[in-house]
Order: sequence, then structure tokens, then C-alpha cells
Amino acid sequence: MAFRSSFSLCRMVGAAKEITDHASVLQRIDEVLRIMGVDRTYGKGRSLVDALERVAQEAILCGDFGLAQRFQRFAGYARGELFLEVVEGYYDEKARRRGEEYMRRMVAFGAGRAVAALDVLCRDNPDATAVDARDLFRGIARSEDHLGVEAGEGGIQLSTQEARRLQRYGHMEVVLRSLPQLASAEAARLVGEVLADADAGLLAQFLELKARRASLAALRAAVDEPTSSESALHACLKNQEWIFGGAYVGELARRQYTPDTILDIPLLRADGSLHVVELKRANVGTLVIRRNGHLMLGAPPHQAVSQAQNYLRTLDENRRTILADFGVDSRRASATIVIGHSRYVGGDITPQEVAETLRTYNTHATRIEVITYETLLDSAARMLALSSAQQDSESAEEYEESEA
Repeated sequence: MAFRSSFSLCRMVGAAKEITDHASVLQRIDEVLRIMGVDRTYGKGRSLVDALERVAQEAILCGDFGLAQRFQRFAGYARGELFLEVVEGYYDEKARRRGEEYMRRMVAFGAGRAVAALDVLCRDNPDATAVDARDLFRGIARSEDHLGVEAGEGGIQLSTQEARRLQRYGHMEVVLRSLPQLASAEAARLVGEVLADADAGLLAQFLELKARRASLAALRAAVDEPTSSESALHACLKNQEWIFGGAYVGELARRQYTPDTILDIPLLRADGSLHVVELKRANVGTLVIRRNGHLMLGAPPHQAVSQAQNYLRTLDENRRTILADFGVDSRRASATIVIGHSRYVGGDITPQEVAETLRTYNTHATRIEVITYETLLDSAARMLALSSAQQDSESAEEYEESEA
């Protein structure tokens, strides 16, 4: 992990103070600024990451989810997971405009080179058809495997700054992939108008959906791998609270609230109460077993439930201390156990039988729910589909209003 920090981050953190009036959040931001003012590295390191995550957690507790997301992204940059240009694209207006201008120039440059290639084709072959043009560009596309950005003979040596600019194509790619096919001059004109009017909010929504799809695909790949460990699955679900549904406003940065309890994924509900997610392996052959003609949960899920029960009991007993020290209400906390997948269950037990057995078990439980990774993936995929459809509808409405 390569920690990062910069003057730009310090400036954005300072600017964030102007958009909140919560005293506790301002206090946490001041802690970040004190760490960043220590030396010329602007506090680069683990302590800075932890301080940024504490601001995000405090903002969640105060109900300021936009600010919380802002500092989660700051922490992502400080951890080395995000490029500075990505963060600036969200929260630095001047930097965003520079990035947009750069993307427009690159689009214009690419279109210009395409026109030049067509001019050569028409000059050398006056009778060229659309099929010939398609074959020309198909050949160009196939040649991309022979292109590279690297040092050495035949390569292209880029500076660090130029290499980082390549990530900006991620922003541009989202927009271009969502455009209609240019089947006519009128369609091309409409696309030009859309690109000219695209605002940062719309781009951010597209990027968020793209990131969520990528996260879901990574989790699905980990679940499909029989040897995936609990830590591998945990890595796919870190800071992905949306996967668990809309009842949760964020993942808490702190995982340990008592000396003997470390939670896998602590989630915060909108009312400030705690919800615990306990992760187990996906490859569990005895998730559901058949005994005397009846289906029932096997030993692994029962052991996981017992573990969750102990967590909840400890949280109940330490409610006052946790609330006073961390601002989280742990009394009557609830838990979700994610374990197994029907594909790994033996004994000729069908996916439907697995789902029905878990449904029967959960109807008799109050604070603890047991679900499979299959259920988690399916529900998250449906949420993404609904979000995508809603975004398309809102975009269409905005366009119709602008035309009117």
C-alpha cells in the first residue's frame, strides 16, 4: 500500500470546513489539518488515513452523508487507492474543468484522426462503401494489442503526470458507452449537445454505477472461486454497504468496540443504531443437510449464529460505554450472517430447497438473519438494475425539459 498526500488534498480538506456547521465534524477536520501541517509530506501515512476516516464516520453520525462520502474518497486517495485527479474531479471545480477540457480535446482529436483515415480511404478507393470503412476501423481496433505504454525499444516513455492522465479516460468512457449509436446526422447532433451540456453530477452518477457494477463483479468472481477465503470476500465487500440494501447509511470505520469483539462489517442504520455483518466462506457443503427426510441448517451456519449471538450480547452489555465513547447505539443491535452458496451444497439439495430452508429458519429469528452469497448477489443486482433504469428515466426527463 502506497500512502499519499498533497497540498491539493490539504486545500480540499480545508474547503470542506465551509460546508458543515456540526461542531464534532469540524473538530475531526481540524485533527486532519493538524496532521497534514506537521511536515512537507502533508502528513502522509496511516495516521492521516485514520483521521480522514474518523471525519467520515462522524459525518455519518451527524446525518451528513455527502460530506461522509467526500472524506471516504479523501481517505481512498490517502491510502493509495484513488488517483488525485479522480478526487479533484469531484471536489475541485477548476481541476474538473481542466479534466473536462482535456477529455473534449482528446475526443475531438480522435474524431479528427478518424476523419483523416476516411479521407485517405476515399482518396485511394473512390468507390469505398460503409463496409470498407468498417473493415478499416476494425483493423485499427485489432492492432491495439500491439500498442503499449512502456519503456524500452519501440515503447513510449511517459512522465508520471502523463501516465496519470490516462485514468481520466475512465470518466470519458462511462459517457461514451452510454451514448446512442450514431445512425444519422441528427443523432450525431444530439450527442454533441448532450456532451456539451453534461454536468459533473450526471458524470458522478454514471461513475458511481460503474464502480458498483465492478464491485459486484469482483464479489461474484470471488464467490465463484471455491478456494476464496473469508478475508478475500471481506476485501470485496469493504465500503460496499449499498450491497446490503438501502436501510444502511454507511460502513463504520471502527470494527472493534469491546476488547474481545472485532466485527467484520459494522453498518450504521439511519437511526444511529448498529448492524453487524458476519462473513463466512461461500464454499460450505453442509450449509443445508437432510436428516430423516427433513431439511435443516448444518453445523457451520449454527456456529456462525452462535458467534453473532455472543457479539450482540457483548454489545448490549457495553451499550453505555460504546455510546459515550463512539456515538453508536449498540443496544438491540442486529446482525446478518452471509454464508454459503447453493452451488456448493451437496446431497442433491436444490437451490430452491436451500432458499426455503433459510426462509423457514429466519422466520423464527428476531435479531439475526442468515443469507447466502447467492441471495446477496441477486438482490444487489436487482438494485443496480433499478438504479440504472431510474437514472435513464431522470436523464430523459431532464433532456425533455431542456428541449421544452
